[in-house]
Amino acid sequence: MAYDDNNVFAKILRGEIPSKKVFENEHALAFHDIHPARPVHVLVIPKGKYADFTDFTTRASAAEQTGFYKAVTAAAKAAGVLDAGYRLVANTGVNGGQEVPHFHIHILGGANVGPMVLR
Repeated sequence: MAYDDNNVFAKILRGEIPSKKVFENEHALAFHDIHPARPVHVLVIPKGKYADFTDFTTRASAAEQTGFYKAVTAAAKAAGVLDAGYRLVANTGVNGGQEVPHFHIHILGGANVGPMVLR
């Protein structure tokens, strides 16, 4: 999957589309999903141009990766799901269900998120 500079998350990072921010550091932005799948549904995106998980883990610096994953924890805390539990989801590629060509992690919580999809 190629990176598209006009994807919705790139536009959010540029301030062209508003978002309801949960957390931000120099490497990541976390914000509420506009179509939540659970009572808490936060998206965490790196500020760099990475199309998917593989792209991010292959090309991002150690500082970017560390800053991003610390942002995921900070966003879960800020969203109030750290203690009760939450699910992290990262869809990668067409078969993985990725819709936006910008790497992102979903934080789902605030209620039971249900069983894992393993079949």
